[in-house]
Amino acid sequence: MNLKKLAIVALAGALSLSMFAGCGSETEENTESAEDTSLADVQEKGYFTIGLDADFAPMGFTQDDGTIVGFDIDLANAVAEKMGVSVEVKPIDWDSKSMELSTGKIDVIWNGFSITDERRQEVLFSNPYLSTKQSIIVKAGSDITTKADLAGKKIALQDGSTSEDALKADTATYETIGDENISRFKENSQVLMEVNTGRADAAVIDEVFVRYYLQKENMLDQYTVLEEGFDEEDYGVGGRLGDYSLMEAINKALDECKEDGTTSEISIKWFGEDLVK
Repeated sequence: MNLKKLAIVALAGALSLSMFAGCGSETEENTESAEDTSLADVQEKGYFTIGLDADFAPMGFTQDDGTIVGFDIDLANAVAEKMGVSVEVKPIDWDSKSMELSTGKIDVIWNGFSITDERRQEVLFSNPYLSTKQSIIVKAGSDITTKADLAGKKIALQDGSTSEDALKADTATYETIGDENISRFKENSQVLMEVNTGRADAAVIDEVFVRYYLQKENMLDQYTVLEEGFDEEDYGVGGRLGDYSLMEAINKALDECKEDGTTSEISIKWFGEDLVK
């Protein structure tokens, strides 16, 4: 075989390999796309499981009779109804929420779950449905009236929550406090107890929770929520990366709930006003 024919054969072989590789890549992409059975799986079993911190009133919390209720429970049920399925509620250790999700023990995290860039690396979020901020709360009569007054003070917050993220994001305030002065607790009720007993001078806590809690417990006169707070944040439903079909269905149902006034009714029930985005 002369050099010219050899070159032609080699070129043909290279083109064949290239075409084969291209087909393989396309097939792989199609297979990857086809593997998203998240919505079909939920429809087949007839429900989706939501993981939550069952002590986060009013989003999701346990009543004295053991029933778990809250804004997010009502909204999840309304969304599920639009989707033609039901909801299974599963309390989880909030610190282990990512593991609960990735191992399939829950289908979504739905419990005042703040959308952050860091969490987007591990979680597929729905569209935002509610906005809140991290508030600073002190005992009534405290000499702490601004963020600047937190310098060197004892601060309580929930471990694994965005309260700490919001505080650290305000570098100036965080550095004047000092990390050694920050105490972390599993539940928001413990955070408030620290302020109540004087073991903490102030707490950084979710505004939605604290305003509901103080009103419910008739404690509005015992605490002061400072006008100053930390960055506003959005709540969203958190799903597994790749579960696009399920999240698209949830987004569609959320839109329908907003359009027909369902979310407004739920918001007024729990907050006294419409806070839904």
